[in-house]
Amino acid sequence: MAMTLITTNTESNAATSDFTSGIDSTYKLYIFKFYDINPATDEVEFSFQANAAGGSGFNETMTTTFILALHHEDDSAGSLSYFAAQDQAQGTAYQPLMPYCGNGADESGAGELHLFNPSNTTYVKHFYSRGNGPSYSDVALDQFCSGYINTTSAIDEISFKMSSGNFDGTIKMYGVG
Repeated sequence: MAMTLITTNTESNAATSDFTSGIDSTYKLYIFKFYDINPATDEVEFSFQANAAGGSGFNETMTTTFILALHHEDDSAGSLSYFAAQDQAQGTAYQPLMPYCGNGADESGAGELHLFNPSNTTYVKHFYSRGNGPSYSDVALDQFCSGYINTTSAIDEISFKMSSGNFDGTIKMYGVG
């Protein structure tokens, strides 16, 4: 399947990076690729939320799960575990994709979010994400998040932000089909 670049948001000291057009019935899969995500504030979460067509605010109900693999830079420890602190059970908060982001020049993160069939008005909207980057505490993190946006309304907007403060980075939205 071919990927078609729809929009590129290049952010510099931005509070949010919002995609408010281009998500429609043209594609059944939308992929958001994020590069060099670097917060102004240390120890924050890079997260996303959705908005249903005709709705206001990014506050759709989600059920999610989160898995975190890590390895310390000094080789002192590593692990792979379910990370309950980052998931939601019918929550409306922004969903963390990359927790524990550091604001150092060597602590930028990258990853992608896959959103399936957002224009469908029969079923909930499934997604998964994978993010990678060093944390604020010199730990390499590989983050996996998946779940569903619990609405049968079409989703036509996506927002990315940090849990606190602004950020730099590039986010590209692709349609696949």
